[in-house]
Amino acid sequence: MPEQSNDYRVVVFGAGGVGKSSMVLRFVKGTFRDSYIPTIEDTYRQVISCNKNVCTLQITDTTGSHQFPAMQRLNITKGHAFMLVYSITSKQSLEELIPTYREIIEVKAGEENLPIMLVGNKCDEDVNREVTNDYANEMVSKILKGCAFIETSAKTGHNVHEAFQELLSLDKSRNMSLRMDLKKTRSQIRKEKLKGHCSLM
Repeated sequence: MPEQSNDYRVVVFGAGGVGKSSMVLRFVKGTFRDSYIPTIEDTYRQVISCNKNVCTLQITDTTGSHQFPAMQRLNITKGHAFMLVYSITSKQSLEELIPTYREIIEVKAGEENLPIMLVGNKCDEDVNREVTNDYANEMVSKILKGCAFIETSAKTGHNVHEAFQELLSLDKSRNMSLRMDLKKTRSQIRKEKLKGHCSLM
């Protein structure tokens, strides 16, 4: 079980080159890079609302290689929610997610309503599509049971924010939102500043 803290950990898995890092960077920084730089492991943080409190969304962008099985298992153990990313231009990248999904289910055995999102990235490259929506949905119903499914484009930003919000909403034990109530926060800060201050007339 992950230790209790104000961190909510999302782990992003997928084969090399499917656009995991691009998706995370698009979500966290709103940027996109065309060049491919293989990832060993990166962690990004974003402030979110959780049960009406401020907490940190910690996103772990994992390696696309299978050279670090112990690291993968540790990420699953510590993770609260999981994003399984494939490229719609590669059927193999989708099939490579099956062992990862099975390991998540094995490590998290006994946890109900585990938030897992299957993400078909690169939907802007429809002309090179190898994985249809129907095929991905069939995988979800037959093999990747319990996963939600969405298609995204890290390049254009299509559905990237929605994918993360949907993943968070799958966790029924917490009420999480990517949007902070900034007006409320600012007015609270102003009230706190004014408290105990005297005005000279």
